[in-house]
Amino acid sequence: MTDAAYVATEAETEALPPRRRGRLWQALKKDRKAQVGLAVLAVFVIGMAFASLISPYDPNEMTLEMMSGPSWIHPLGTDDLGRDLLSRILHGTRVSLLIGVSTVLIALVLGVALGMAAGWYGGWLDLVIMRYIDLQWAFPNFIIAVYLVAVFGTGLVNVIVAVSLAFLDDFARIARSMTLTIREEQFVDAARTMGFSDARILVRHILPSAMAPIIVQATVSVSYAILGEATLSFLGLGVEATTPTWGLILADGRGFVSQAWWLGVFPGLAIMLVVLAINFIGDWLRDALDVRQSL
Repeated sequence: MTDAAYVATEAETEALPPRRRGRLWQALKKDRKAQVGLAVLAVFVIGMAFASLISPYDPNEMTLEMMSGPSWIHPLGTDDLGRDLLSRILHGTRVSLLIGVSTVLIALVLGVALGMAAGWYGGWLDLVIMRYIDLQWAFPNFIIAVYLVAVFGTGLVNVIVAVSLAFLDDFARIARSMTLTIREEQFVDAARTMGFSDARILVRHILPSAMAPIIVQATVSVSYAILGEATLSFLGLGVEATTPTWGLILADGRGFVSQAWWLGVFPGLAIMLVVLAINFIGDWLRDALDVRQSL
């Protein structure tokens, strides 16, 4: 391939993102569920960002109004220690979304790096990496997260590390399969002919072409990570007791649900709405980024 032809190929590759953004926007205008999902997620993100200003009370402030029902003073009621439930849910949004997003980002970076290295170099490196991925694939993500928390201990950082490692295999498998496919394309052969380094080819040519399924997997994994953190906190394996999260709020109120229904309904509703919203967004991205839709 000549230099001119290669430059044209690169120009075509760089022209893909605008077309992809156009497909995203067109799909969004037709997808009511995605619009609702984005709106719901935006509400929670705003609540997370301005939790200190919106929440009427300190999330850990105890009062004598124990297990008080929803009222003008406490819109979502109080728990068994008199703490305002709305304030705890708002501050819990910050922690839960932080864990959900950060764990997926870490898992994405590590998993994609391992998967692309395995798919590009092959040989013994592919054998070692994929045998580890197969071993991890044999166990449910939650079981792996519980084991890692038991090894590392509880706490915010340890939970993030444990959940990140639990989701690493999903991204590694996708990145490897995409790398094996894309490395046979002509523009990759052209990059090799031009003498580009392996790192440049992987980052600038293969990774952009493989991002669509990775992005979809990331959105799905965020919802699973939020559920995983909530489950760990509910079981007492999550963050510290002084850090409000949705799972910890549910765990604190599980013994009083029969007397105070709001202790289970409102934090459970928050988890359900965010997970459902992220799944709607994931469905939209999957449909919009599917290359078969543009054929």
